[in-house]
Amino acid sequence: MMIEQHRIMKFFKYLFLLSCIVIPLPALSDIDSARLAMESDSNPLILLSTSLGDIYIELLSDEAPNNVENFLALAHGEVEFTEKNSGNTFYPRYFDGMQFHKVVPSMFIQTGSPHYNPLGIPRTIIDDEINADFLGLDEQLVMNDFGELNPLLNIHDKRSFQQELLNPVLNHLEINSESELRDRQYEIYELIAKLTLKEVYEIRGFKYASDLTTRAITRSIVALANSGPNSNGPEFFIATSDLPWLNGKHTVIGKVVEGMDTADAIGNIEIDPLDPSRFATLIYSLRSVN
Repeated sequence: MMIEQHRIMKFFKYLFLLSCIVIPLPALSDIDSARLAMESDSNPLILLSTSLGDIYIELLSDEAPNNVENFLALAHGEVEFTEKNSGNTFYPRYFDGMQFHKVVPSMFIQTGSPHYNPLGIPRTIIDDEINADFLGLDEQLVMNDFGELNPLLNIHDKRSFQQELLNPVLNHLEINSESELRDRQYEIYELIAKLTLKEVYEIRGFKYASDLTTRAITRSIVALANSGPNSNGPEFFIATSDLPWLNGKHTVIGKVVEGMDTADAIGNIEIDPLDPSRFATLIYSLRSVN
């Protein structure tokens, strides 16, 4: 009997060791190391708890004060929502229970879209808080001496050229017909050749601040997704690699100080927002921990 018990215990010991090898466990993050990694103790520290592990985010209140304030209000249930049928108002924790609905491996993971939240779109939309000069966009020309477009424009085909550059320039010059376009083509070329990235983005409607510090969108940066200039709501993304072509077009609100292994794990499986997947990572909760 004792021999048989010994064999059973030994079997379960081997089984346990084997499970540790072949079964991936959720990534673990530690609040103490997160606090040590923060740039400033006065910044809010956010715990984003997901089905794949924890992510700690330091919010950058001095760099995007209005957007950080709105983000915290949504997370903590301080934003009023109205129920469509009854008209009753309530204050939910907006992000709890949502999924990362869009994932592009080796680029970013994204969540918070009102289209995937039964609460709908918050009434308050916040303007951008970006300093283009801090990002060097005022020194980056749209076109080099060889007539090549700046790669930061992320223009790869005729369609993107028209949407990202030509149409905004035509609207700026108030050119509304093909005949006018042909007659003024050299004027259009000369303007584009002189423009900086900052000026192009301003033509597209972005308005920049001169009294804020703005950092580039690099790996671990948390920034707000948008539908164009001054359209910031609850939707945000975490960069899992450097994304320089997004600089100047998205307001940075924070950075991951602990748990990028979790963000990378979430980013391993591509999620198409037009085709919701059961593999999308779930957000348990998002709230301040300091």
